[in-house]
Amino acid sequence: MSASSSPIFTWERRVEFAETDAAGIVHFSSFFVYMEQAEHALFRHCGWTIFPQQRSDPRASLYTWPRVHCSCDYKAPAFFEDILSIDVSIERMGTKSMTYRHVIRRGPQIIALGLVTSVCSKVDPVNHQISSSVIPEEYRTKFQSLIDASGTAPSNISH
Repeated sequence: MSASSSPIFTWERRVEFAETDAAGIVHFSSFFVYMEQAEHALFRHCGWTIFPQQRSDPRASLYTWPRVHCSCDYKAPAFFEDILSIDVSIERMGTKSMTYRHVIRRGPQIIALGLVTSVCSKVDPVNHQISSSVIPEEYRTKFQSLIDASGTAPSNISH
């Protein structure tokens, strides 16, 4: 995982007190929330939501992106009131899944490096069962345009 790769999206947030331990240091589990929040912000930036709640046709399948793998390597502590930037890059875009690379920074200092793999899934509106799905072309095209604009190629793109 390289911290020098150009991100396709950067999201900033302030560390809240509830995310820290008694010494004001961010709890390790908060970094997973930050990565997920950055992914959701990326989807909103693209004009989507991570889980659409309303559709004109209640029988239509909904897409969602459950996580199947998450990891985080910690490089330095973050503290209450720090402003963190979460850079999101696409490590891999497969047929049904996306692996995002996250670089969490305080200014230029790298605080943590993470990977999150999400699987494109359909939710059956009748029985609420979730099943994996091929990434729709609309998503693939938009993500590819962000990759092209960043000048960073993911290690593997499958169609």
